Amino acid sequence: MFDPFLQELTSKLQQSGGHLLPTPEGLAECRSLKRQSVIRSWLWQVPGFRRWRVTSLDAGDSLQVLNSVAYPEFSNDQPLLGIDLLWFGTRGKLVAVLDFQPLLQDQEYLDRYYQGLKELVSRHPDLHGAEAMRSFDPHQYFSPWLLFCRGGAEQAQESLPGAFTAFLGCYWQLSSEASHRTSVITPKRVQSLQEAYDVYSAERDPAHGLFTSHFGKAWSDRFLHEFLFPASQQPSP
Repeated sequence: MFDPFLQELTSKLQQSGGHLLPTPEGLAECRSLKRQSVIRSWLWQVPGFRRWRVTSLDAGDSLQVLNSVAYPEFSNDQPLLGIDLLWFGTRGKLVAVLDFQPLLQDQEYLDRYYQGLKELVSRHPDLHGAEAMRSFDPHQYFSPWLLFCRGGAEQAQESLPGAFTAFLGCYWQLSSEASHRTSVITPKRVQSLQEAYDVYSAERDPAHGLFTSHFGKAWSDRFLHEFLFPASQQPSP
């Protein structure tokens, strides 16, 4: 379902000078014979970013998932990029979340980084639903202009592809302006905020239960803390 989106994202990463890095051992791919599903993940090194991860889950007609998070370098205080696309094929249900995930919620920060996303949302009102997300506080690490949709085939096939392309372009525009922009937040504070994002997300990630049902608790726990949100790992005694 989301292969064209994955290919578009991969092409953008390559065009931006990105190259693949090794993923933690045993986490690049996992197959569930019981559920006939496979999950694959990639870790990218991209200029201007300290970490860019991508994950694709293929469970046939029952479920398709594409997830990605980009972490800018600590010297750049721009928002994180967040992508979550889920298609429940047997129910014909789409859940889509596309956002520039803010490090801060103050008005100055939002004014600084969100004009492009505001304009994008105005062009795609059917992907800016009023229904609240259930697992996260929308006022923490999410912007007021996130593209959030619980829809069906019409949104998945007609609205989402164009919105996804525009969303990536808008975020790359922010990144291209980074060298001409002075960060307001210090690198040390950016590091702290990005690490807090990992801790917060690991505690609330609704996909963890889904991954556990497909690939078992031991593998999914490692995947959560070592790949998805590595700053959430507890230091060894």
